[in-house]
Order: sequence, then C-alpha cells, then structure tokens
Amino acid sequence: MLRRLHIRDYVIVDRLELEFGPGFGALTGETGAGKSILVDALSLVLGERADPEAVRAGCDKAEIGVEFDVAPGGPLAAWLRDNDFDGDACLLRRVVESSGRSRGYINGAPATLTQLRQAAEFLADIHGQHAHHGLLRAEAQRQLLDALAGQQALAAEVAQRHAAWRRAGAARREAEKDAAGQAREREMLAWQVKEVSALGFDAEGWSAALQEHRRLAHAASLQAGVEEMLEGLSEGERAAMWQVERMGARLRQLIEYDPSLAGALETVEGAQIQLQEAAHVLRQYRDRIDIDPARLAELERRIQAVHDCARKYRVQAEALPELLAGWGARLLELEALQDAAALAEREAAARQDYLASAEALSRGRRKAAAALGKSVSETLQQLAMPGGRFEVALEKLPEGGAGGLESIEFRVSAHAGQPLGPLAKVASGGELSRIGLAIQVIASAAGKAPTLVFDEVDVGIGGGVAEIVGRLLARLGHQRQVLCVTHLPQVAARADWQWSVSKEGAGEAVVSRVAPLDRDGRIEEIARMLGGVRITATTRRHAAEMLGY
Repeated sequence: MLRRLHIRDYVIVDRLELEFGPGFGALTGETGAGKSILVDALSLVLGERADPEAVRAGCDKAEIGVEFDVAPGGPLAAWLRDNDFDGDACLLRRVVESSGRSRGYINGAPATLTQLRQAAEFLADIHGQHAHHGLLRAEAQRQLLDALAGQQALAAEVAQRHAAWRRAGAARREAEKDAAGQAREREMLAWQVKEVSALGFDAEGWSAALQEHRRLAHAASLQAGVEEMLEGLSEGERAAMWQVERMGARLRQLIEYDPSLAGALETVEGAQIQLQEAAHVLRQYRDRIDIDPARLAELERRIQAVHDCARKYRVQAEALPELLAGWGARLLELEALQDAAALAEREAAARQDYLASAEALSRGRRKAAAALGKSVSETLQQLAMPGGRFEVALEKLPEGGAGGLESIEFRVSAHAGQPLGPLAKVASGGELSRIGLAIQVIASAAGKAPTLVFDEVDVGIGGGVAEIVGRLLARLGHQRQVLCVTHLPQVAARADWQWSVSKEGAGEAVVSRVAPLDRDGRIEEIARMLGGVRITATTRRHAAEMLGY
C-alpha cells in the first residue's frame, strides 16, 4: 500500500508531503488545480519517461519520492532481495534535472529505469484518463487478456520461439537458394583462414617482437650510450663516483670542527651508494647487449609479413585475431548450411517448440476470455447498458504469429438485440467510457497490485451511472487501496476519505496545494461539485445527504 508521497519543484508543486490511508480515496478540485499532476508524479517515480519541462519554472531539478509497504516474504520482498534493495519498506525516489537528465533510487541505492518499472509491477496499477481509448488497439487487448490470464511470461516465450522458428526457416531457405555461392565463399574463407593462421599471430607475442626489434635495431646506440654513462659515473678520470667520494672524505674532516655537518655527510654518502648501484646496473646491461644481425633480420621479416597481411585485409595488425575469429564463425555457419536435412530438422523442432508454448497460451487465453466476457457483461448492466454484452473473440490464425495462434478482438453489443461488433467500431464515446471503465475495474480487481489509481476514468459518465461507478470503486476499495481523481460528486461521495486540490498565487508564482477534508470540508467540496460557483444551503443539504451525514 502507498504510504507517503513527497514532491518538490514539480510542474506547479513547490513542496508537498502526503500521507495515504487504506480504502477508497478521492482527489477533487477545480480543473487545472493539479489533481492529475499528483498522478503524473507518481507515474514518474514508478518509471515513466522524464520530461525536463516537468521541472518547476526557475528550479534546477524536481524530486519525487514514495514509500510503499512491503509484505514480509511476499513477491516484492523477494524481488528487492534479489536485486540488492533489501528493506522493510520500498522507498522509491526520482530526480529530474532541468537539463533532462534523471536519476532513480530504490531504498537509497541507485536504480535503473527498468528496475523502477519492475518494482512498479508489485506496487501500483495506474489507469489514465484516456486509457479506454488504448483498448481500441488490438495489441492492447491482447496484452490485457494475457495479463488477466497471468501469462505475460508465456506470451514473451511464444514471441521468442516464433522468432527462432522464423530464423531456422530463413537459414534453410538460404541454404537451398545459393548452394554454389556458399561453396565459393567456404573455399575462399578456408584459404584466408589458412593464410592468416600460418602467421601464428597473437597480441602478446606481437608486442614482444616489436620491443625486441626496437632493442636490436638500436643495439649499437644503446652500447655507446651505456659506455658513455659508465665513463662519467665510475670509469673516467673525473668520474662522478670519485668526486663524491672525495667530498665525503672532506666532510668527515670538517665534522670534527662542526658536528652539524653530519646531515650533509649522510646525504653525500647516500648519493655515493646510489651512484655505485647505477654503475653496477649499467655494467650488467652492457654485458647483456647483443648485436645479432641474423636475429634482427628474422624479426624484420616477421614484422613485414604481419604488416603485409594486415594491409591486404585492410585492418590493423592487432585486429588480425578478431578477423580470424569472424571468419571461423562464418565458416561454421556455412558448414551447417551444407546439411539441408539437418536444417530442415532444426526448423521442424523450432516449430514444435513454438506450437507447444502457443497452444498452452491459447488454453489460458480461452479461460481468461470467458471470465472477462462474463464479468464485463454483468458490470455493463449496472452502468445503464441493459442487455449489453461483451465478448473476447479469439480468431485462429492459419500459421500463427509472434502473438500466438489467434488474433484477439474485444466485441460488444451496447443494447439488447444489437449484434456483437468490434469495440472500436460499435461503441459510441459515452459507451466506450463505460465499457472501458468496466474492463479497467475488473482487470484491476484480478491483478496483484495493492494500490490502484484511476485518473478521471469517469469522464463521459454522469447521473445515476456515476453513482454506480462510485459504488464499484468503493467496493474495490474494500480489497485494495484505491485513489481516484474525479470531477463527479457521485463518485467522490463514495470515497472513504477525500482531498481537495487547489491553486494559489498568480503568474509564475502559482503553486498547487492539497488539503485533507474533514466532515464539513467534504460537504463544502461536494456542494461545490454539485452547484458550481454559487453554493446554497439546499446544495449543502444535498451534499450531506450524498455523503450519508
């Protein structure tokens, strides 16, 4: 359940802290006051795409945070643990900068947008004010049915297996289409692999060869340089070591007159030791210098061969192993394409895998379609559509597809005696609102999210139907936490608690405010929703009667 919502510098909200309770809650207020902004903020922290325009004018960033309860041992607790977000509660935070950059956090740890969306599946189900229009799309109908059947994972598996089946078929057709061309390509690749493999090239050996070549190519210079340094250090008449040794001897004499020179003597003696070590290292290096023309020539031939090969295939020498690996992989593919029978068997096996998953998906869809059709049809009778019927039609596809073995279409009959027809063609605007609301309420009741949010989904509904909608949401509030943004007094009056959203200020200083309503506040707000600008005593009495006071 949603416990807290914190918003700072988001659209027209400067700073807002809200605490939520269980049951059915209504958010009401004048148009443009910011009711839907609260829903948008909740959607943002649950993983919706960020828009830099959402940052309040004059601010550097917007921040939204929410706290949800976590049932011990439940699926959300397991998901948090598996993703290293352990905690007794689920704290989500989203920061959106005016530059457009955004950051997400779960229980204080950085989280990706995908992780926020995954967490949202355990937390809340949000229905926007135009959600019923989305139900006109075949894809949305299929996704809703699969969600009701609890088969999203199976539907994804069907799509993957269908793609694998198609790839296997494409491989078989390719093999059948150009066998001669593939044979030529195999022959050429085999020759290229043999040529490059003969070099015995590897990155580590190449680096060592280049380093050895540099050393041998400059052996004479290295030898002369080392001799010169040894002459200056220890072997010449005025070698540095002997000069430093004489300085040390002189300092030892002077210390007898002034012991404070001991520090200087220590430094000079240290320098003498370091010079001796340097001379020792240089002598060892001089003894190892090898001027080997034969080895140098061998390395030059090796390096030239590698460069010639790399130039031939238009790559850097270091890229030869990667080139060789790519040729090897392609050779394996071509060799596999040689065996037409094996390719046909692979295609048949992929088809059987697809059919097994797709048939299981179809069985679940048929069961869910029957249940959804019955529930929506029953609800339509309450929503001023007597005799209305709803059906989920599953039309078999001859070859199946990525979405399964059937197409899915929502069909409706708005009145008794009217034949069933596609939802997109048969329902009028008002009927679509009622049908869409019925589907959303039923889908939410069948789902697992503990918090349900309805943002003006009652648009296009009024009168007695609005009162029935209020009852439906109130009944749903007995099972889940329900939040509803509404302009209908009949809906708001059925809520267990109610907040009023209003605007304050003028121009760029406008901010949105939310006030929890007590008994008198609810009467006044329901009266405003009933009576408009001028609220009379009669309107207030009607509001109190609707609230049951």
